[in-house]
Amino acid sequence: MIYGIGLDIVKLKRIERLLDKNTRFEERVFTPKERERLREYKGQRRIEFAGGRYAAKEAFAKAAGTGISREFGFQDIEVDSDKSGKPLIKAEGTTMKIHVSITHCEEYAAAQVILES
Repeated sequence: MIYGIGLDIVKLKRIERLLDKNTRFEERVFTPKERERLREYKGQRRIEFAGGRYAAKEAFAKAAGTGISREFGFQDIEVDSDKSGKPLIKAEGTTMKIHVSITHCEEYAAAQVILES
């Protein structure tokens, strides 16, 4: 049974500004494993990766019905990939099945999350 659906879209220019400003955004939003992967990318691909991961975390929080909060903070939600590159989300404290899709183009990154109980 579907518990919740979340959708988020971000402007990549905003993500670029936050990444270029200092490391505060990166440290607040991304887990150590995500930051390690982020460092593997350069240029536009780095911005797309960060934007997609950020949108996925926001979409998860919306699907959970909590928003980014004490229940699910950015560090409690980790966006990873399986061997084929398909994104997946691991979230502390949830046993629900999590479906996630991430997309991006020149200007935007977006993600949709469906939580299944």
